[in-house]
Amino acid sequence: MPSLTTRNRTREWMDDPSADPEQLRKSLRYIRRMNAILGYSRLTLRYFERFSQRWKRGETIRILDYATGSADMPRAILAWADRRGWDVRVTGIDLIEKTAKEAVAETNDPRLTIVCADALSVPFDAGSFDYAHTALFLHHLDTPDAAKVLASMARVSRRGIIAADLLRNRRAYAWIKLLTLRANPMVQNDGPASVAQAYTKAEVLAMCAEAGLDWVHFRKHFGHRFVLAGEKGI
Repeated sequence: MPSLTTRNRTREWMDDPSADPEQLRKSLRYIRRMNAILGYSRLTLRYFERFSQRWKRGETIRILDYATGSADMPRAILAWADRRGWDVRVTGIDLIEKTAKEAVAETNDPRLTIVCADALSVPFDAGSFDYAHTALFLHHLDTPDAAKVLASMARVSRRGIIAADLLRNRRAYAWIKLLTLRANPMVQNDGPASVAQAYTKAEVLAMCAEAGLDWVHFRKHFGHRFVLAGEKGI
């Protein structure tokens, strides 16, 4: 087990533009399955459920999903919106063209748009969306860039943000090693690498301060996850 006193920055195989497409598909499929089994998707939906108490019937809610991957979270949000009777539109962005194409291939809902774009320079004006969301993305970034993404999420969203990711500690590292024992080689590499370069609570709060997000709240959740969430002016 590596030292986890500080972040162990490394490039994950999934982030490589030359990654094998079949391995990438298998890895994204595995992540979708784990998100469902461990309740990570439901966790995000709990925050949207809370936010929706202030929505008005008939209005359109627009959400931007940073680093959408195979767009499993946008599809979960739309399914939840259907059950609750909300009119929701989601735009997912991802820098890796192969990943964006995989998301498009999995998408047949006109309310979901996939855009190949850089999260550090999103092609949207301030206040273009009601909410911005991201999951398991911040740990891929150098700390200054992660703070920039949080600031960008606050800029493009009129109402609020939800950012979820891993927490770095020895127990989380051992846990992810166990979970990925039967996964494909890409997941076996990227899972532990993700935890090793994840953040601690103190590091996350420092990023929030740098991004000027004094209206978001940090909460720790099952599975060594944290969520930063909040609405402006609430």
